[in-house]
Amino acid sequence: MKTFIVLVLCSLAVYMTSDAAPDSQPAGDAPALEEGLFVEKDEASAVVRQKRAAGHLSLAQLESLKEVCEANMACEHMMDTNGIIAAYTAYYGPIPY
Repeated sequence: MKTFIVLVLCSLAVYMTSDAAPDSQPAGDAPALEEGLFVEKDEASAVVRQKRAAGHLSLAQLESLKEVCEANMACEHMMDTNGIIAAYTAYYGPIPY
């Protein structure tokens, strides 16, 4: 019974905060709402960080990957033959930075 009451209250709260509620907004305010949906490119890039390509790692980052890979003998062997980026990616997944 408690679950049913909580479910009814939650659905009532969603209904009251949604656009389906009567008199929630006058019809003339619709363009003002649409303006807030889009942001400028520089604002969006500050929020969504793009992944860097694996080939542009600093020497400190490469050394960190080598230290992780040296703990595993198979990874260390692959590091010597195929390179650190290929070995780390094969054994530990995508590079975290």
